[in-house]
Amino acid sequence: MLKVMHSAADSATPNSQWVDLSKLPDPNVVQWDNIKTKLDLVLLALETLTGIGSEAMLSAANELNLESRVPDRVALWRLRQSNPIRKGQGGRKKLDVEEARSLVLIICYLAKQHQELIRRAVALLEQMAEKNREPHQAALLGDYIDAFCNTYQERMEEDEQISTDLLTKLALKLLVDLLFYSTTGGHRRLWLALIDSSAKF
Repeated sequence: MLKVMHSAADSATPNSQWVDLSKLPDPNVVQWDNIKTKLDLVLLALETLTGIGSEAMLSAANELNLESRVPDRVALWRLRQSNPIRKGQGGRKKLDVEEARSLVLIICYLAKQHQELIRRAVALLEQMAEKNREPHQAALLGDYIDAFCNTYQERMEEDEQISTDLLTKLALKLLVDLLFYSTTGGHRRLWLALIDSSAKF
């Protein structure tokens, strides 16, 4: 997988990426809950692998000229609270198409910034699979899996209904997904993955 995924800087401007996304299909009403969940979980994977927080996300929004849609921590928190499996009701709101596109661009921008780490983690995952060893036996993957599982259980309502094994599989799937989102055209890949996603996590 890694051999065909060369690191390349995306020469597209934030505006051209926005236009690019606007040409792709919009989600239908039935898909929205899945999309809100997946966007938040992809951000969760990115957070727990790289250690970034809301400041990095807001900085990315500013760099991408999206500060009007994601102006501050409260706005970002409310967007993420639109995930229907999140604990708490206070910030929950509907997520519109423009807000979803904004989160897609922020995710892919940050994934690109941390592409080297993401590639290293996925390479480790492949190595562990080849050796028939558990992923958590590699320090980088073990730390990521632990952080993802712990943060998921802190934030999501389903913490008592989902096993550690399922959470680990989800964390590793999202890790591989992040590699694709970190490459040129990642914003298209993520948007189309959101549209295609029909199963609720």
